[in-house]
Amino acid sequence: MNIKSILLAACVCFLTTVCSGQNVKQPNNNVMSKAIVIFFSHAGDNYSVGNIEVGNTKIVADYITEIIGADQFEIVTHKYDGMAYNLLIKLAKEEAKNGELPPYEGTAPDLSKYDTVFIGGPVWWGTYPQVMFTLFKDINLDGKTVIPFTTHEGSGLASCVSDVKKSFPKANVTKGFSIYGHEVRSEKGKVEKWLKGLGF
Repeated sequence: MNIKSILLAACVCFLTTVCSGQNVKQPNNNVMSKAIVIFFSHAGDNYSVGNIEVGNTKIVADYITEIIGADQFEIVTHKYDGMAYNLLIKLAKEEAKNGELPPYEGTAPDLSKYDTVFIGGPVWWGTYPQVMFTLFKDINLDGKTVIPFTTHEGSGLASCVSDVKKSFPKANVTKGFSIYGHEVRSEKGKVEKWLKGLGF
């Protein structure tokens, strides 16, 4: 093989490597690629906002996903579908009082690749809905940064942060964030400010 052929082969090899490299997505090592939002959200009849197609907490979860690129796992149960608000809160009160753990759809997410886990839900009788605690028993958040958030109409964070700490004593549970349900559709800026304060 002459020198000209050797140089031509080298050029082809170089160009092939460069071009193929453009099609390979390099791993994103920042925290945003390792965050997931786990949430429960109730559509239908809600206090203050009426009958809604998308639950308040889902809107916040979608903001988080949009802003920082987090993945999502929605806790889904059909137990409360179509219930009037007054019936729903009565049932939720009984569930909380009795420590019930309603089943959720599907299987728990694999959280091994995530460093940061956002946990969000509405406040029902002073804490998260009981179906969320069903999932809590099926996941391990040891060593992870856990960021609670709530939607509410006056309860703030209630006992959600302390209840998350009890459920995951080996996690780094941060200060929580709360927003009024009737604000979520018009106050995206509050979520952006919160996330910015967390370093995202």
